[in-house]
Parts: sequence; structure tokens; C-alpha cells
Amino acid sequence: MFEMTIDSLRVGMMNPKAAQHGTPYVVLLKEKNAERFLPIFIGPAEANAIAIKLRGEQAPRPMTHDLVRAIVECVGVTVDSVVVSDLRNDTFFAKVVLNVNGEQVEIDSRPSDAFALALTFGGVPIFAEKDVMEKAGISLSHGEGESFPSDSHYAGPESSTDRKRSKVSDEEMGKLSAFSEFLNSLDLDDFGKHKS
Repeated sequence: MFEMTIDSLRVGMMNPKAAQHGTPYVVLLKEKNAERFLPIFIGPAEANAIAIKLRGEQAPRPMTHDLVRAIVECVGVTVDSVVVSDLRNDTFFAKVVLNVNGEQVEIDSRPSDAFALALTFGGVPIFAEKDVMEKAGISLSHGEGESFPSDSHYAGPESSTDRKRSKVSDEEMGKLSAFSEFLNSLDLDDFGKHKS
């Protein structure tokens, strides 16, 4: 597993396929201590919840994630971590890992809800499984001779020190078409300048 941070929340309006499905927002996760990113499309309601938490604001009334936090704390449970656990048919899956009386319990979650919950609790680490990073992780480490992955088979390096290229099947790349369109439309000169 790779530890990730929420790098930014972006509007992916340049991607017609994502906008068609009502998911024009992108949470961009960044691998800690590496220049590898994981873009995950999310809906507007989830984007709003994440944006509020990223800005350190408080909603006038408790949001769903605030309610979950209150309930979880009331029963003496803690959130240990959030894991982006799988990617199937263009859909990311996540787990919220709870500590219940010293035992770890994994709860299935949409990544967007898991991220909002991690931000609501503050300091909850976010991880991505190696398989997910191999399928959808992108490298933007231009200074090390890597270019943006325009080759549809390129899924990014295994790690910041391993420069081997991972191959994914044509079928898997077809399933990641929305991500390919988004990634090919990015302006790398502008990358990281406009964080929301």
C-alpha cells in the first residue's frame, strides 16, 4: 500500500464523459514522498463536503460526515485509516478501517465519502493499494526524465525509484477511458498552481 495525501480538488469540466455522468469533480491524491498522483472523479455533493473540510470551514448545520463522526465518537470507535482498495469497471472502491474495542473492522465505502470522513476526523491517513496505483496512478516527475503518460498502456512507475513501466491490458485501459481523456487534457505547466 502507498500512503497518499489529498493534493487538490479540481473541476474536470474538460472531460465530457465525466460531466455526462454528473461527476465533473476530481479529487487528486498524491503519493507521499513521490511524484505520483491518483485522480478520482466524484459527484458535486461529495466535492462540496470535501471542499468545506479542505478550507477548514464549518457548515452551518452538521453534514452527513459530521453526523457519522459524532456517532462513531459517541460509541467509542476510532477511524484508523482510509484505503482506496480496488478499481473495477471505471469505479474506485474504498474501505474505512475502524478500531472497535482494539479490533480492526473494514467498512465498504465510496472513496469520496471515505475522504470526507478522513478530513472530518483530521489526521486520518489515506492509502491506496498497489494494484490501484498500477492501474490508475500517474507520474508527473518531469525533472527525472519522465514525461506525462500519453501512451495508453503506460500506468506509471512502480515507485519513485523504480523506473520500469507497468503494462495494463487493452481491456483495462478501455475501462479507464474517462481517466485517459482527463489526463490527456491536463495542462502540465499549470499543474498544482490552482488548488481549491
